[in-house]
Parts: sequence; structure tokens; C-alpha cells
Amino acid sequence: MTQKETPEITKLHKRLRKNVGNAVVDYNMIEENDVVMACISGGKDSFAMLDILLSLQKVAPIKFDVVAVNLDQKQPGFPEHILPEYFESLDIPYYIVDKDTYSVVKQKVPEGKTTCGLCSRLRRGTLYSFAEKIGATKIALGHHLDDIVETMFLNMFHGARLKAMPPKLRSDDGRNVVIRPLTYCREEDLITYAEYKQFPIIPCNLCGSQENLQRQNIKAMLVDWDAKTPGRVESIFKSIQNVSPSQLADRDLFDFINLPIDREAEKAEYEFAEATVSSSNIDESLFIDVTNI
Repeated sequence: MTQKETPEITKLHKRLRKNVGNAVVDYNMIEENDVVMACISGGKDSFAMLDILLSLQKVAPIKFDVVAVNLDQKQPGFPEHILPEYFESLDIPYYIVDKDTYSVVKQKVPEGKTTCGLCSRLRRGTLYSFAEKIGATKIALGHHLDDIVETMFLNMFHGARLKAMPPKLRSDDGRNVVIRPLTYCREEDLITYAEYKQFPIIPCNLCGSQENLQRQNIKAMLVDWDAKTPGRVESIFKSIQNVSPSQLADRDLFDFINLPIDREAEKAEYEFAEATVSSSNIDESLFIDVTNI
């Protein structure tokens, strides 16, 4: 049962709704008559995403449907009754999709190695196929701002790539569009909200795999930065939104090869342009006078 709402929780709920609403508008995540397939894992983030989407659905200026979908990967000990009971209590359409990816992962990944990468790819393929089957036009995932920043640093540190998670993504084959409505939400807010709402959270370690140690290290680094310099993580995220390809070094994004000088255009006024030469071994008579050119 949900606890009594305090002024702090009221502010938190408004902030989360505002953040989700802004993300939806900024990236045109949801359009008229969309069928949004909300992927619910049983974790705090996906529960919060579903809750806020349903809340926005009631007041949005456009009509869209929300369908909750859980992929039961047949992990030993998974409490199969929890999510159907929760969805029934909300009186919303839902599907529980059975796909034994657990056995596939255990068969292919050596003992002691993290299973998260392969598990994620198998899950994505199943969800993409199912979205087409039910006519879903958007696939909503519960990744938040902290996830996006963590992923950027993981790719930088361990993959030598400047790459994160986009708020909106079209699949390689163009047949599905993934959205991340929690893009502007901080994890600490989602933790507090989940505690208040008392979501029936299902542990994510039932498969026996430890969370990727590299991601844990990145998360600890960001928590430390946030404690020492509040707002730093948000600033890092904003930098992902404000990219200047000409100030980086990717030759595929910017043509560094063909950068000819062009002095025929109107000359811009440079700051501190005038300077006095105090010493030189160059004959100034050799300079080209461009004053009247």
C-alpha cells in the first residue's frame, strides 16, 4: 500500500513527471495513436517509468496506448506471480512473454564471466519481434540519466568510443523505435519514488551474475563526483546534447582533410588583434600588405 504523500513526495512526483514530459516532447518520443510497449523487468526504474507514463497518458494532449510487457527469461526462482498481479491491480493491458534465454546464456558464457551482454542482446531481439507482433510503435525502456552517463564512460574507458545511450533510437533494420522516457530523471529520485510507491521490486541477480564490475566502478566514480561537485553529472549529460564535431577528432564526423584558408570573405573582428612586434629577424618589407585587398 502506498504511503501517505508528503510535500517532498509531491514535489518529487511533479519533478519526475516534468522530466519525463520534457524528454517526450524534446525527442518526439510519443506521437498521436502510438502504441507504447513499456518493458517491465521488475526493477525500480521500469516500474517508475510505467507509473509515470500512465499518469501522463491521462492528461496528454494526444491519444496513445500503453501496453506493459515482461519477458520471463526463465531464471530459477523468478516469482512469476508478482508482475501479473501488479498489472491486474492497475487494470492495464499486459503480456508476459516466455523465452528461455537463461539456458542459452548459461550454455554459451563461461563460468565466472558476466552474462549481462549476451543476455541483453537476446532480450532485445525477443522484444523487437514481439513489438511487431502486437503492433507496438514504440518500445519504452527504463534507462535514466545516470545510466546514460555511465554508459558513455564505459564506452570511453573500455571501448575507446564516444558513445552513450540515445533518448530515442531506431533499430538497425528500421522496424522498431526505442524510447527512454526517463532520460532526464536522476536515479536517486527514482529510488526515493520507488520506496514511496512500494513497487513489488524483483531482484535482478536471480541469474547468479554479478553486475558488471566495470559499471560498478564507473557508478562509484560518478557518485563521488556528485558528492564533491553537485550538478557535475547533469553537466556531463548536457555535454552529450551539445556536441561540436569540429572540436573533436572524428574524421568521419568532420572533414578535417579539406579545410582551405578563405580570406576573401569579410574579415571578422578578432579580440586583441593588434600586437606590437618587439623583436624579429624577419625583414618586414617582405610582408604582404593586405589592407586594401
